[in-house]
Amino acid sequence: MNHPPIRMYATKICPYCLRAEQLLRRKGVQQIEKILIDDYPERREEMIRLTGRRTVPQIFIGSIHVGGCDDLYDLERAGRLDALLAPQSPERI
Repeated sequence: MNHPPIRMYATKICPYCLRAEQLLRRKGVQQIEKILIDDYPERREEMIRLTGRRTVPQIFIGSIHVGGCDDLYDLERAGRLDALLAPQSPERI
C-alpha cells in the first residue's frame, strides 16, 4: 500500500520507538524515515522546534504530527490510524 511518508524522531535504545515502529509495520508501513537524534544531536533541536516535545519517539504521518508511541496506539484504538495511513488522507487529528 502507498502510505504517506512516515518520519520518526527516535534513539537507538528507546523501547517506545521500537514499539511504535512495530505497530506501523503491522499496519503495512514499509518505509519509515528514522531520525536518530542520539547520532545527530542537531536534529533533536529540530524535533523540539517542530513538536514542542523533548521525548522520543515523535512521529509524523505526512505533515501531521501524531505525537509519541502512546498517541499512536491511542489513534489505533480509536480506529483513526488507518485513515491517517491511507494515501492522501484528508483526516486531521
